[in-house]
Amino acid sequence: MELESISGAYLKEMMKQAFVSVLTERRDILEDAVSEAILDFKLGIAIENGDTGEYVSETEIFSKLME
Repeated sequence: MELESISGAYLKEMMKQAFVSVLTERRDILEDAVSEAILDFKLGIAIENGDTGEYVSETEIFSKLME
């Protein structure tokens, strides 16, 4: 099948099936992505909370991340 003859709807359905297949067979990929997003969010909160112009120790930042 040539690329020019593939319809948008067919390509969309194939991509959807591939995505669902990967997520069901490799749940760890999604779990890792969500975990990283949560850590990034917590880091952002820690930075905002610590942005007082005063020094914040590395230990305090990591303790906030692990809460």
